[in-house]
Amino acid sequence: MNWNGITVGFALSGSHCTFSEVMPQIQRFVDEGAKVIPIASNTLMTTDTRFGSSEHWQQQLKEITGNEIISTIVDAEPLGPSKLLDVLVIAPCTGNTTSRLANAMTDSAVLMAAKAQMRNQRPLVLAISTNDGLGLNLANIAKLLVTKNIYFVPFGQDAPATKPNSLVARMELIPETCEAALSGRQLQPLIVEKFKYM
Repeated sequence: MNWNGITVGFALSGSHCTFSEVMPQIQRFVDEGAKVIPIASNTLMTTDTRFGSSEHWQQQLKEITGNEIISTIVDAEPLGPSKLLDVLVIAPCTGNTTSRLANAMTDSAVLMAAKAQMRNQRPLVLAISTNDGLGLNLANIAKLLVTKNIYFVPFGQDAPATKPNSLVARMELIPETCEAALSGRQLQPLIVEKFKYM
């Protein structure tokens, strides 16, 4: 797809183990002409993990997009009135973020951006990454699956033998899911195999 003239909001919540899968998708949007506005949760902005430091991920976001990171509720709030974003992606979208979104809680820049997008009745794309997707969080995922203007990046069990409740999106399908969402379609199939069984 030609993304020239389209503004993509790309929000990251705290599933640090998937950041390395997400960054190339942000680069794809930029390479194909999109303007990308990075949005980050407090977890990304403050937490160092074995998957990389907060500073490392912040620097990557800034270098890829060429834009400053929106990281506070105050800075995210104007996304609603300005109608800046044509599509908003939350990737990774953790179980915590999924739960808060499904229950109308707005306590982070990521969730404020989502609220703003939903206010404008524009597509919101979720790429889930949660160890509890087939546990208590399944009720929240189900609620969001039937919510107007919300679309899911196809997802599946990433480690069914060792983490049977865990669900992770196929991050490489983020641009294709966004393209479908801009046309009002859910990319299919929705439930896919995340990793091949050995």
